[in-house]
Amino acid sequence: MTKEKNKTKNLHIRLSENDFELIRKKALSSYLTVTDYVTKCCLEKQIFVIEGIDEVIRQQKYVGNNLNQLTRIANSGAVNVVGLDEVKNEYAKVTGKLNEILERGRWR
Repeated sequence: MTKEKNKTKNLHIRLSENDFELIRKKALSSYLTVTDYVTKCCLEKQIFVIEGIDEVIRQQKYVGNNLNQLTRIANSGAVNVVGLDEVKNEYAKVTGKLNEILERGRWR
């Protein structure tokens, strides 16, 4: 059974419009639903927000795509690339570290 299916209880609270909007905005900026945000806050779990992470991920994908294209060209024999394996290994390390950061907060 998944974690989502275990959510069988409701909690109803009253908030002012301002408080509700503030909580909603904080949840949005944390890439969490209001339910997940409030649950994490109440259970004293850390909420990670890394400004600009979307742009870092986007750029990382572009670099990976370019690296794959270079690898294909090099493997076809069209060009001779020195040290491409080293670049691929370093890229894999950076991607691994980025994934570790993402897993800690689970933004999406």
